[in-house]
Amino acid sequence: MKPMYYLVAAALSIMLSIYVFIFGTWANSQLVAIFIGLWAPTIICLGIFNILMNIHDEMCCAHKRIEGRQTGHDRCGGG
Repeated sequence: MKPMYYLVAAALSIMLSIYVFIFGTWANSQLVAIFIGLWAPTIICLGIFNILMNIHDEMCCAHKRIEGRQTGHDRCGGG
């Protein structure tokens, strides 16, 4: 997924948290708002993890291409 999706999801989490904190009328609405607010860092961490995994995959594929050139065959489908 694109990094912008993670940022939008985190922003929505923060806005929902603020809305529940201010306008929540039930007994534990403030605790629920804090719980919802904790989703934002988790979403951002998932986005960072996804980006790092994509970088890792690209590096592994590049390494396999280099090894393939040295041994005479390409293992990553690069031609």
